[in-house]
Amino acid sequence: MLKKFAILVTLIIMSGFFNVLADVLKIRNDAPASYVVKKGDTLWDISALYLNEPWLWPQLWQMNPQIDNPHLIYPGDTLTLTYDAQGRPRLMVNENAKRLSPGIRKTMKGGEAVSTLPLSMIRHYLTFEQALSEEKIAALPYVLGSNANVKNSVGDHTIYTKGVLEPGASYGVYRKGKPYIDLETGDLLGYETTLVATARAFRAGRDATDSTPIEAASLKVLSVKREIKQGDRVMPALDGQALPAFFVMQKPEFEINGTIIDTTSNLREFSKWDIVVLNRGSLNELKPGHMLGIYRNSPTVIDGKNGPVYVEDATKLQKMFKNFGDDTIALPREKVGELMVFKVSENVSFGIVTKTQQPIRVGDTIANL
Repeated sequence: MLKKFAILVTLIIMSGFFNVLADVLKIRNDAPASYVVKKGDTLWDISALYLNEPWLWPQLWQMNPQIDNPHLIYPGDTLTLTYDAQGRPRLMVNENAKRLSPGIRKTMKGGEAVSTLPLSMIRHYLTFEQALSEEKIAALPYVLGSNANVKNSVGDHTIYTKGVLEPGASYGVYRKGKPYIDLETGDLLGYETTLVATARAFRAGRDATDSTPIEAASLKVLSVKREIKQGDRVMPALDGQALPAFFVMQKPEFEINGTIIDTTSNLREFSKWDIVVLNRGSLNELKPGHMLGIYRNSPTVIDGKNGPVYVEDATKLQKMFKNFGDDTIALPREKVGELMVFKVSENVSFGIVTKTQQPIRVGDTIANL
């Protein structure tokens, strides 16, 4: 009997359906009448066959009465596009095309679950990468050295930190990386904080008192991604690292404007499924699952007596006195893509690009769809 792999959808719409239902669902002209689910498919990929905006997929599934969990489908299932009495489109599992009965199917859920979005692309950032303020980094315990009397520790070493830890608890060892700078204001928003190793504490350590000296905490190194250095910071392994069970994909209920300030790649331009860093975070009420548009400002034009010219093509005199006699016209900004916020800290967020009309660049703006 063929083994079935469940496609477990991690993007569900909870009680806040009004954000999704406010959008009119339009089926693509080239949408197939039916589709056989294949191993490796994601619901995002399948939805893209039917919708120009795949993140609106819950409207295709929410009224499906044929399966207990409309967010669980399997390779081999045949999906059929139908319309309800109100003319609303929906995808249904074609029971006549199933190889196993529904009762058997519910018990045959072996295999690795596959998420709706390609979470393998963002798992590293969900589970390891941090964006922390300088104050938070400075408050963390830090590595003093190791039992091997080397500057760079590796696996099987014992490392010692200044700070009180919990014996038996797992910790991540982090290194402060590049700064995240707000391109709009020049403000420092935080630092890239990258996991270099994992360790388990076996001595708590002790802060200094009037009667006792400082006692270093002790950790056994479990795994190493990079060599551990003196001064690296230590934080509980689960802090900011929980892989969310669900993303509630929705438009923000408030106006949001910001900028893409960095990317995890070193490329000048990037595209779908690339990771970007935004200069907005929880202090701006952003949440994982928020869908945002990516926009690019069109060039500014100086409409002078000799006709319109771009600013970069203007004469030195025009550039110096462009507000005196010549009309400066800022052309409208245009949408170049979409993204989903998936990890949020106070001043910074990570997003994954889900759609592009043009290559995305650092400096592009973000705003409501």
